[in-house]
Amino acid sequence: MDEKWLVGVDIGGTTIKMAVVNLHGDILYSWEISTDIRDKGQYIPLTIAKSIDQKLEEINQPKKRLIGIGIGAPGPVNMMDGSIEMAVNLGWDHFPLKEILERETGLPVVVDNDANIAAIGEMWTGAGKGAKHLICVTLGTGVGGGIIINGEIVHGINGAGGEIGHIIAVPKNGSPCNCGKSGCLETIASATGIVRLAIATLSSMNCNSKLREYFEEHQTLTSKLVFDAASEGDELAKNVLQQVTEHLGLALANLANGLNPEKIVIGGGVSKAGDALLIPLKEEFTLYAFPRVAQGVELVIAALGNNAGVIGGSWLVKERLLKKA
Repeated sequence: MDEKWLVGVDIGGTTIKMAVVNLHGDILYSWEISTDIRDKGQYIPLTIAKSIDQKLEEINQPKKRLIGIGIGAPGPVNMMDGSIEMAVNLGWDHFPLKEILERETGLPVVVDNDANIAAIGEMWTGAGKGAKHLICVTLGTGVGGGIIINGEIVHGINGAGGEIGHIIAVPKNGSPCNCGKSGCLETIASATGIVRLAIATLSSMNCNSKLREYFEEHQTLTSKLVFDAASEGDELAKNVLQQVTEHLGLALANLANGLNPEKIVIGGGVSKAGDALLIPLKEEFTLYAFPRVAQGVELVIAALGNNAGVIGGSWLVKERLLKKA
């Protein structure tokens, strides 16, 4: 008998990542399509459905091999009906994603938040493999998070569990965040937050710096430049990195003190800095974590990169649809 397959989909603001995955979590086929945000993103489910059909035709496989689709989308998810409460970048407001995608594909669909499915992916086959209690934080354009306890994602009462990026890091006079508040962790530990901090530090510190030279010439910086300069001993860059890891380490320690996780997985574009981020972050985390909590946890860099979401989406199908069948 032909092995059944899972489909994982990860909706981003510019691209939608898709994959056909086997029951062991191995990606068999993966591809991307552009995110069609015309007319408040109403065509997104149709483009996904068409793309799955095209891929099946291309690999000459019948649709009946597919058990279902697990999909991650930005923003809070209504877990009762699989609708997206709000996804500003896509133009969605109470968008019935599950209902439309099931109609367009003829397949059962499970929906969750994009950061949650990335956390699940890392738990299944990535850096969190084998751990049932983990925190996953993604440091990208923003800061996302997923919390897994006893192998289950924490959704909270109305789908907003795991909003790690909106823990307040600067209680007074913090920078404004896209969520409407000020001083959120996202304003410091995201790629954009790191750049903002670096530019602010150029004004407050008067020392020579490669960052200053670069900024004066290009009027912009990147988080990668900050990490590179810090690893070369640049004092200003080291100061910025110290601010970032202190706030991030404090937030993660406070979370860990409440949850006592086995692993904290750091993902997203900023995590590509590797040990340049991880080593100072561990120092700050240990400073603020309850000693027994610190003994029990391992901080690791995410292993799956851009594939975390599609693997996590596939896991949702395996766990929520296959077990019901």
